[in-house]
Amino acid sequence: MVAAAFAVAGFGAGTQALAEDRAYAEGRDSPWAVFRFGFTAYQSGDKDQALEAYRYAAENGQLGARWKLARMYADGDGVTRDEYEAFKFFQDIVQQDVEPGSPDEPYLSDALVALGGYLLYGIPDSPVRPNPALAQDYFMRAAANYGHPAAQFEVGRMFLGNHGFKANVQQAARWLQLSAEKGHAGAQATLGDLLFQSGRAVRGLAMMTAALHRAPASEQGWIRQMQEEAFALADEVDRRTAIALAEDIIAQGGR
Repeated sequence: MVAAAFAVAGFGAGTQALAEDRAYAEGRDSPWAVFRFGFTAYQSGDKDQALEAYRYAAENGQLGARWKLARMYADGDGVTRDEYEAFKFFQDIVQQDVEPGSPDEPYLSDALVALGGYLLYGIPDSPVRPNPALAQDYFMRAAANYGHPAAQFEVGRMFLGNHGFKANVQQAARWLQLSAEKGHAGAQATLGDLLFQSGRAVRGLAMMTAALHRAPASEQGWIRQMQEEAFALADEVDRRTAIALAEDIIAQGGR
């Protein structure tokens, strides 16, 4: 989704000129052209040059460059990891006036989710302290206004009573369903657990099993634990039926 907005190709001679004489340093090229040059440099592995280009483009209003800088600092990608520096770039993005449907919308929605994540727990050795209420505001904005699946998942988890929020299972299920329909493995697993607890054991077990199959490695640990605990409580017939149903769900692309 977000990544699709950043694919750049076919820059031709204009990009070569940028690489040769750094014309952008004299302000003769647009921030978008410099951002494209930075992307090319990044893809070729020259992250120092990419960082320089992104900084110029960001300072001249290019939102994608700000997003890329935020991600590089958040991940320690080509720079020393600095979550507070990433936080400041993300914060700057969400303060911009982005029209609905704009090409910059993916940057804004992703920045909202990133800020929400930082505010849930705070950033050590920085002015950013835990603020779940503000985190919820950011997640809700990304979930409701932009349909961001990770934000919808986080809102659903909050409605389950996490982070001190009052539980509302119906609201939780609604947001988890929206996220799960977009293929979010964590939402699929959590919704499956809700179904299992509500008595729909087979469907719930199948959803957790399918979610585990498609989850990224970083999410597999807690999903596996949830799934194994549920399987331990189910009878043998339900287990076998759930495994067969999970195979069908996986074959259908997780739906």
